[in-house]
Amino acid sequence: MKIGILETGFVPEDMQGEFKSYPVMFQNMLGSLDPSLQFESWSVLIDQFPASIADADAWIITGSKHGVYENLPWMIRLQALLRDIVAADIPVFGVCFGHQILAEALGGKVVKSDKGWGIGVHEYQLAHNAPQWVKNAPASMKLHAFHQDQVVDLPKNATIWASSDFCPYAGLNYGDNAASIQPHPEFSRDYENALLQSRRGIIIDESVAAIAEKSMENQADGKSFAHWLLSFLQGQRNRKAA
Repeated sequence: MKIGILETGFVPEDMQGEFKSYPVMFQNMLGSLDPSLQFESWSVLIDQFPASIADADAWIITGSKHGVYENLPWMIRLQALLRDIVAADIPVFGVCFGHQILAEALGGKVVKSDKGWGIGVHEYQLAHNAPQWVKNAPASMKLHAFHQDQVVDLPKNATIWASSDFCPYAGLNYGDNAASIQPHPEFSRDYENALLQSRRGIIIDESVAAIAEKSMENQADGKSFAHWLLSFLQGQRNRKAA
């Protein structure tokens, strides 16, 4: 199985030596579960796009420092690509900015939230009818978050499968083959902390940073989420084989 990764943001340059890139984070996350997986990434934010939606069996959209509402040319092109992927019933999963631009592409709305920054390990409640790929769904999960933008209007066909008081539309599902989540299951504690410290006192207030730092004493459920994400990406293939 080949997973295509649409890179919409870069790891800060001074952190790339240690943390590489967002596609590498997803490769490490999923490749450790299934070494037979193949990966290819396209840096869509510098206008590197796949030639065809058939270039991968399933797709992931990464996070980004950008806001969907900037409506940059590459974002418009990406939204069109995502609509094509969804229409073709090819699995696609969005994370953070990916969550937001998938919603926008399908008719939702994203804004810079007046709630401010959500950073650190946040807890999300899972809906009682959470999708089947969230195997043995617990009542809640903890994941790393780093965002101030949020989806505020849902596309017509969206269902909510994860939420919190801070982020009501944290996990969205669109039928069997399109889904997304606002937090970052691919983040390690070390990367989240490095990102926080680099922006502390500059664009993130000290009071917000202190709360985020404290929250990272909690263990995130990234390893469990890796299994769920792989189950989602393999879903269509598994259904055809059944």
